Amino acid sequence: MKKCKFLLLPVLAILACSKDPISENENAETQLKPEEISDQQSEMAFPNDLGPVSQIYYAGQKMPVEEHNGDYVYQGDIMIPVNQSSKSPQSIIYENKEAIPQEKSTGRTSGLWPDNTVYYSIDSNLSDKNRVYDAIKHWEDNTTLKFVERSGESNYIYFISGSGCSSYVGMIGGRQNITLSKYCSTGNTIHEIGHAVGLWHEQSRVDRNNYITVHLDNVKSGYEHNFHTYEDSGYDGEEYTTSLDFGSIMMYGAYSFSTNGEPTITKSNGSTYQVQRSTLSSGDITGIKSMYPEDGTEPTYINGEYYTINGLTVLRMYDAWLHYSKYGWLEVKFYKNYWYYV
Repeated sequence: MKKCKFLLLPVLAILACSKDPISENENAETQLKPEEISDQQSEMAFPNDLGPVSQIYYAGQKMPVEEHNGDYVYQGDIMIPVNQSSKSPQSIIYENKEAIPQEKSTGRTSGLWPDNTVYYSIDSNLSDKNRVYDAIKHWEDNTTLKFVERSGESNYIYFISGSGCSSYVGMIGGRQNITLSKYCSTGNTIHEIGHAVGLWHEQSRVDRNNYITVHLDNVKSGYEHNFHTYEDSGYDGEEYTTSLDFGSIMMYGAYSFSTNGEPTITKSNGSTYQVQRSTLSSGDITGIKSMYPEDGTEPTYINGEYYTINGLTVLRMYDAWLHYSKYGWLEVKFYKNYWYYV
């Protein structure tokens, strides 16, 4: 799980990681039966419907997305806010009301829910509402987060029927949908809530190639972009866990997007693995506790440390923010969701 100081203002979020609630021998060869492969697929917003793939910029980062009727979908089930993204490099720093483009920054920022409280509402037409209540209970039983039914709050999650399972990452502002088809289980709902509170997919860690091999020759044609890593977009940083967590509820299955029944992801030793959609792993919980401390306070900024906030990498020094530009180190400040040169 990402440990780099990726703080906490609207837009991108932190990656999830780890435990292993699965009792498996890491060295054992694990081959799934054909009938089990369907359980290994990753969550998808639009199952079996490949939209045109394009490159967009979100929080200063370039990423491949599928377009579906004006929506942007990243890695199968992650919705990207259209009104916070663009087809060209985004402007990150402002000076005298003129935007200065930031071509690349490192790290992933997170729109966290204030006071560890997530407001939500459930569409009256959503089938099997118990899967939502059960998923929420699991989150409350295992983390510091509280889920409160909305009573007029402007920022909230809205559980609604859809063609698949999908969610935005972190609090993006306003109403943000978690879509659940009738085939999305309680475990899938836990996964999608994970995105909504700030978690990304585990297999996209920057260091993933130390632990897994991606077999693009087994991936359905047109779906290769779903195996994009955060490093491909220029994100970096340390992880909350020392190794990739095969037990994370945010991990892709070994057969995700397979075109031929062969694994698309294997361990480095060539063996396959079982994913789970039952519980948050210990690594998932550790990461969430780092993002949402028990006292509900915002993380302390440490002088001498780098942070990525709202898409911009900055250095904390003498209780101020510095950004390295073509002119050298310059002081910047954050005001009303925008960076400005001082």
